[in-house]
Formats: sequence, structure tokens, C-alpha cells
Amino acid sequence: MVELSALFDGFAVVLTPFNLLLMMIGIVLGVVIGVLPGLGGANGVAILLPLTFTMPPTSAIIMLSCIYWGALFGGAITSILFNIPGEPWSVATTFDGYPMAQQGRAGEALTAAFTSSFVGAFVAVVMITFLAPLVAQFALKFGPPEFFSVYLLTFCSFIGMGKGSPWKTLASMMLGFALAAVGMDTVTGQLRLNFGFIELLRGFDFLIAVIGLFGIGEILLSMEEGLKFSGKTAKINPKVVFETWAKLPRYWLTSLRSCAIGCWMGITPGGATPASFMSYGVAKRMSRDGGKFGTGQLEGVVAPETAAHAAGTSALLPMLALGIPGSPTAAVLLGGLLIWGLQPGPLLFVEQKDFVWGLIASMYLGNIAGLIIVLTCVPLFAAILRIPFSIIAPVIIVICAIGAYTVHNAMLDIWLMLLFGVIGYAFKKLDYPLAPLVLALVLGDRAEDSFRQSMIISQGDVRVFFSNWLVGGITALALLMLFWPLIGRGLAHVRTVRPT
Repeated sequence: MVELSALFDGFAVVLTPFNLLLMMIGIVLGVVIGVLPGLGGANGVAILLPLTFTMPPTSAIIMLSCIYWGALFGGAITSILFNIPGEPWSVATTFDGYPMAQQGRAGEALTAAFTSSFVGAFVAVVMITFLAPLVAQFALKFGPPEFFSVYLLTFCSFIGMGKGSPWKTLASMMLGFALAAVGMDTVTGQLRLNFGFIELLRGFDFLIAVIGLFGIGEILLSMEEGLKFSGKTAKINPKVVFETWAKLPRYWLTSLRSCAIGCWMGITPGGATPASFMSYGVAKRMSRDGGKFGTGQLEGVVAPETAAHAAGTSALLPMLALGIPGSPTAAVLLGGLLIWGLQPGPLLFVEQKDFVWGLIASMYLGNIAGLIIVLTCVPLFAAILRIPFSIIAPVIIVICAIGAYTVHNAMLDIWLMLLFGVIGYAFKKLDYPLAPLVLALVLGDRAEDSFRQSMIISQGDVRVFFSNWLVGGITALALLMLFWPLIGRGLAHVRTVRPT
């Protein structure tokens, strides 16, 4: 009942004309960002974050989170109509969504995708409403060793649970740690790794980095590929919507299973992309029509979209309750909170109740508004892809440059943005993940501070990380995640060896 009372207070915060207007603007901008291949939720939030610095923190986070919800919805439009994943997690949607569009069932596929997205996000928001305060209350017992063990678990989970090479994930994370160490040491006040450049006293701003890594890097990649848009047109009429809604209840088990997969992958640093692929694969194995997946099955659209939105939304739970982002977008939002002077973590629920519950209330309203907007405006958003990419790309680059310049009003930041753009382009060409780099850049300083404070408390004894059942359990789980690729390989080898 306490959570429900606080949630109603949050609705009172959101239901002001100014916040409602920002919510609608954020959703429309998010859908546009989701429709444009290469931008994505993290990029859109990073590019537009500087524009919110003059807003109250609650209004700013409502707008930015609604950009995220809109991007989640928008990725399905290009996947289904054009076979171009607007978002990485929309790749699995193309497997059955695009064949449905080719069969003249684009309206049915889009309705199923949007509705499934709404269901996945709604379940995740309900989970955040009731679990986040409990997690935050439990985390109030944490000291420096416990916080470091949680950070260690986050970093190790990216290595152990990532879908790519663990060595590439580790290399990306190490570069993030190195970049986070540049500037002034927060413990001793000494300068380090600035190589005599006064401009590097403040270190590398994470916002400049993410604008370059995601925004400029994707534009460079798209320019190389010579991206051209061509696909199907679609218009959703009420008849198609209600007919599709009548079919969806038969896939209730798939939706429930996808919600569970998505929420788990969102809370752990798995992310929406692995969740969508995992949900699609499980649905294909469990379905009676699994053999027909890839030919235009409605269930093949429901599964990945439900899981992707559940994962994308639930990633905000550890960010709010523990100050640990579960996705690249959550990492960008975490940086925004720090810029606004808010400290994510358990005390946020005590000191900034209006902010937290206003954000959670905006999740409910934002998803409802997003569903209505995308169902009614699909032709308008799809028409964006008729604009030549040669026009869209320079506009995006200019927006990125403006966003980077407004952080510190310094030309150096624009050059750093371009440098990070080249790094992002190289990472994508070499198949190195960017999320671990951003995570280490955002959390590197905080993890280092927690480690050094723990060492001061214990007088240099690393056994402090096993001093009680809580910190020892988290540290042991982190080490398990770190070595999980080797453990998994060993178990697979044992299974394949036949006794003679």
C-alpha cells in the first residue's frame, strides 16, 4: 500500500500540462529516432540530454525516458516494413515481421508488435513499482565493500553473459576504465593521465563519449554501407487492430514466457538484444508451429517484441535502486542523474521521492501514450524513410555537434566527439561491443572509490570482500560470472567426451 500511495503521488507529479507535453514530445522524438536506422534509444537520449539541463530533473527524466519508450516502439516499424532493424533488438522481429508485410499483413504485424511491446513494458513497470523500493531498502545496508562487490558483479556479468567474445568485452571494458581514470583523482586530488593538457583536467565527459561512440560511429558505418531505404507501405485501420487483438490471447503463454526472459535479461546486464533472440528461439522450440517460424508467423513477432520491451524497461530497476545501469541507455540516464546532482541508489528513494515516483508514473502513462501514437501515425513515421539518407545524415551530425558543444561550451568537445566517433566506427567494424566501454566509463570512478575506501577500512586486506555472507556471496557470484565462459566450455567438453 505504501508503494501504491507513492505511485499516486507520482501521477500527480506527471499529470501537469508541462510534463504531459514533454512526455508526448519525447515519445514522438523517440519513435523518429527508432525509425532511423543507426540512431537508437541510447543515441537519442545521449544527443538530446544537453537540451534538458535547464529543465527540472523530474521533467527532464520524463522526457528522456519517453524518448526511450518511443525508440523501443519505433524500431519495429522499419523491421517489419523495410526489413531494416531500426534497433539492434529489432533484428529478431524481421524474421517473421517482414514476411508478413510481404504477404500484405503489415498492419497485423505492426499491431501485434506494438501491443506485445506494450505488454512487455507494462509487466516490467509493475515489477519496478513493487521491487525497486525493496531492493533499495535492502541496499541501505551496503557499505563500500558491498558496493564494490556489486560493481564487480556488473562488470563480470557483462563478460560472462555477453553474446560475443569475452576477450573483446574485456578489452572494451579496460579501455573504458582507462578513460575513466583521466583527470583528477577523487580520493587524493592528484592529477593523472592528463599528459600536461589542461583541458583534460576534468577527464573525458561520458556524454561526449556516448554521442561520438553511438551517434557519429553509426553515421560513419551507414555512410560506408550506402544505406538506401525501400520497402512496403502500411496503414493500420481499426478493423485490423481489433482482429489482431482477438488473435493475441492465444499466445498468452508465449507472452508470459517472453516477459520473464526480458525482465531477467534486463535486470542482469544481458540487455534487450539477447532477450529478443533468446525469446524468439525459445518460442520457436516450444511452439506447435515452430517449423513455420520465418515464414510470417504472428507468434514470431510477439515473442521478440515482448521480451525486448520487458528487458529495456526492467534495466532501469538496478539503475534506480543500486545506481547500476542494466543497458547502454540506462547508463546514459545514470550519467544524466549525476549531472542533475542526483545520486542514483538506495538513498534516491528516501531523498527524492517525487523524482523517483514521478519517473515510474511516467512509465505507465508513456507506454499507453506511445501505443496510441504509433497505432495512429505509422504512415507518417514510415514516410521518414523516404527522405534520402544523404539529407538525414548531415542533420544528425549537426545535432550531435550541438549536443556535444553545449556540455561545456568548448570546441575541444566537438573534436573529442569526432575522435570517439572514429573509435565507435572501428569497434563496430571489428565487432567489439560498445556497452562495456560506456559502462566502465560511467562506473569506473565509483567502483575505484569503493575499492579504495574498502582497502582503507580493512588496512589493505582483500579478505574484506569475503568478510560476511552478503559481500562474500556477491563477490563469489561475480567471480563465477567472470569465469563462466571457461566453465561453460569445460562442461561442454565433458558432455562431448564419451567413456570408452
